Amino acid sequence: MAFSSSSISPCCSFRLSSNSYSPETYLKAKVKKIDAFNNNTHTFPLLQCYPFLNSKWERGELFKFGIRTAVTTEEYLLDGATENIQFLKGDSWSVHKFGGTCVGNSERIRNVADVIIQDQSEGKLVVVSAMSKVTDMMYDLIYKAQSRDESYLTALDAVLEKHKLTAMDLLDGDELASFLSRIHHDINNLKAMLRAIYIAGHATESFTDFVAGHGELWSAQLLASVVRMSGVECKWMDTREVLVVNPMSSNQVDPDYLKSGERLEKWYSKNPSMTIIATGFIASTPQDIPTTLKRDGSDFSAAIMGALFKARQVTIWTDVDGVYSADPRKVSEAVILERLSYQEAWEMSYFGANVLHPRTIVPVMQYDIPIIIKNIFNLAAPGTRICRSTDNEFEDGQISESPVKGFATIDKLALVNVEGTGMTGVPGTASDIFGTVKSVGANVIMISQASSEHSICFAVPEKEVKAVADALESRFGEALSSGRLSQISVIPGCSILAAVGQRMASSSGVSATFFSALAKANINIRAIAQGCSEYNVTVVVKQEDCVRALRAVHSRFYLTRTAIAVGIVGPGLIGGTLLDQLKDQSSVLKEKFNIDLRVMGIIGQDSMLLSDSGIDLSKWKELRSQKGETADLNKFVQHVSENYFIPNSVLVDCTADSHIASHYYDWLHRGIHVVTPNKKANSGPLDRYLKLRDLQRLSYTHYFYEATVGAGLPIISTLRGLLETGDKILRIEGIFSGTLSYIFNNFMGTKAFSQVVKEAKVAGYTEPDPRDDLSGTDVARKVIILARESGLNLELSDIPVQSLVPEPLRATASAEDFLMDLPKFDHELSKQRQEAEDEEEVLRYVGVVDVVNGKGAVELRRYNKDHPFAQLSGSDNIIAFTTERYCKQPLIVRGPGAGAEVTAGGIFSDILRLASYLGAPS
Repeated sequence: MAFSSSSISPCCSFRLSSNSYSPETYLKAKVKKIDAFNNNTHTFPLLQCYPFLNSKWERGELFKFGIRTAVTTEEYLLDGATENIQFLKGDSWSVHKFGGTCVGNSERIRNVADVIIQDQSEGKLVVVSAMSKVTDMMYDLIYKAQSRDESYLTALDAVLEKHKLTAMDLLDGDELASFLSRIHHDINNLKAMLRAIYIAGHATESFTDFVAGHGELWSAQLLASVVRMSGVECKWMDTREVLVVNPMSSNQVDPDYLKSGERLEKWYSKNPSMTIIATGFIASTPQDIPTTLKRDGSDFSAAIMGALFKARQVTIWTDVDGVYSADPRKVSEAVILERLSYQEAWEMSYFGANVLHPRTIVPVMQYDIPIIIKNIFNLAAPGTRICRSTDNEFEDGQISESPVKGFATIDKLALVNVEGTGMTGVPGTASDIFGTVKSVGANVIMISQASSEHSICFAVPEKEVKAVADALESRFGEALSSGRLSQISVIPGCSILAAVGQRMASSSGVSATFFSALAKANINIRAIAQGCSEYNVTVVVKQEDCVRALRAVHSRFYLTRTAIAVGIVGPGLIGGTLLDQLKDQSSVLKEKFNIDLRVMGIIGQDSMLLSDSGIDLSKWKELRSQKGETADLNKFVQHVSENYFIPNSVLVDCTADSHIASHYYDWLHRGIHVVTPNKKANSGPLDRYLKLRDLQRLSYTHYFYEATVGAGLPIISTLRGLLETGDKILRIEGIFSGTLSYIFNNFMGTKAFSQVVKEAKVAGYTEPDPRDDLSGTDVARKVIILARESGLNLELSDIPVQSLVPEPLRATASAEDFLMDLPKFDHELSKQRQEAEDEEEVLRYVGVVDVVNGKGAVELRRYNKDHPFAQLSGSDNIIAFTTERYCKQPLIVRGPGAGAEVTAGGIFSDILRLASYLGAPS
């Protein structure tokens, strides 16, 4: 029935003297007069009259009275006798809650109906949210109406059309006709209310709650109709008739379980059914005024109903497989938790995990009713069970593995620090601080105070920190002026990271592991808090470090003890061989040694291959050719070091490029570990080397370069072991070049030197241009590296080098020309060989570090045939350490010192040493 302002004006002009009647009589008289216009249906004409009522008091009281009568069923108002049907509570009932995405369209509503029908419970109470996005649409209606934006009418039509189309797809016959009749009636009422809001330019909280709750009314009616059409007897419940809540603030209500229980029994006596579809989100005040349970209210509704029914369990159906150990958007390898205690779920919810609203857990706890989180789109997934913890929890393998169940974060926070000697031992200081914070309506997320009481810091949302700081400075202005307080400082751009687990209290070393993981990921902690219950450990970090911190602790407790993102620079002969070794060994390392090595990127001179989760090393070459992109070293480094789930990263430089080596300092400074066989950094300018080593010593970032001297031989580690255990190095002497070892091991009899060089090149022992080996520069770099490791501050230019390249051939254009002209100079070396043989000696090209005299040299020397250096074969290297402990008999390290396999093996060994430093089992 349509009403115009002219048709309403007679009733609205009706006047009664408020002095002659009580307020209740006065209002009832107005309602009675208005009733005549709409067959005793209160809400619609009342709302039409809203703008024309005489006073704010009339409007408020009449609205309360009208809405109260609208949501109180006719049975409650009449005194007629009703048959009393007993309502049996207990384990025979199960409660289900379906969120908006679960009932987002007609197909999903059918799926929900199937789940309900297939549930074998004797009694089923189903709580439903509004269809996806509908609650937002309803709030948008209110916003537009109070903004006097006439498009609210079009928006309301869209709401109607959405539900009409869904109903026509799901229903037919009487069910369809009945639903369409009810929704048209509701829409007409909403139009009247929104018109009143439009005219007034304001919507009270009660008006807002009344409008917003209609989505649940419609979805519950739709679902109930679908279930009935499947042959299952079913009733739908408007929970405003049952749930009674006391508003405590604008965003919180407290259920009145006693009154709600009484109303439930009365409702059930008139609507007996073993399948009930109930509205989520909405309820009534003790005065029967419609209200809501605020955001996430449908979960809260289900928990309250579970408590009222004393149900066997409450199942929350959503669009995820359960509760994750961390936010999967930040940690892609987060796992589904099989079980959480009530306290753990509560803690994780508080710290922002997408579990449940903390208040949802309260109603079910008192009756030990478990909550099951399940995925409506993956019915086979077991979900997460939230229940009271028990002593036999250890039977669950997952739980016994890690005392930390999950990690949660809160971003966009600021730390406020109040500091001063005047706080020590002064009662009431903390009360004054937090009373001041409360006065500006700010929410304190976390508090941390040292036992000295010298300072107290707390975290608040960043948007509230200015008001907090201003209020504190005003309140404690005198204390600041007198020096009793030294400062009130604000640190913006912070995040909270919380580790949650009930077993943390009974497990030693959890905090140590937690903080160790953060330290090794180079995360600086701003503040720490932990309650005596030990259900959570909370830290404040920079917001920019939060995701990396989250990945660090999650990987430490959930992935493996050591997860490392690897970036390979230079996939040539050595780099390619290393990738093959990683491919063959990665699964063994993960299964047997708990080491997870993920190659996240491979970069060459022209192109690079990047991956978010790890490159398939069985086909990295094909992937690089198919999906490779233009090489960009900065982008490559950023990708490897700032990946989404692995906190530790290492760059492996397999090149001999000085430009690449010049980036090591920056990489280490950014917390990226470096492993390399590249000699250029450690044999380059002394000041750069010292700066690099100083940085390494001052940080938790590691720099390993074993393969720079002996390929796969443990030269650097042996030297360090001697020094670290207090031995004193006197002299290091060795054959450091596999190429020159091969050449002089075969330079025997009547063979010419040029002939042996050619054979070595053909066999693949030399560089493409043999002069790179014969010049001795490579050996000199190894000597300078060992000299610096031994404590000598020498430059490469301080090392005299005897080059085996004849002076006239050093400027020859090509390697081929060099090899062609080399026989012309065989005489000199043949002469030296003969002289050595005459003395029962051999020629060997060696590097020497004379630590006692502080110098080094690279030269061709003669050794007796029974000397260890004369016993070599092939391309073996040999290094002799003469120390105070090994003075009479030097410590000898001997083995293959050249070749892609052994060099790659040396690099691989350094990567595993890094893993050991980061926590992998030895």
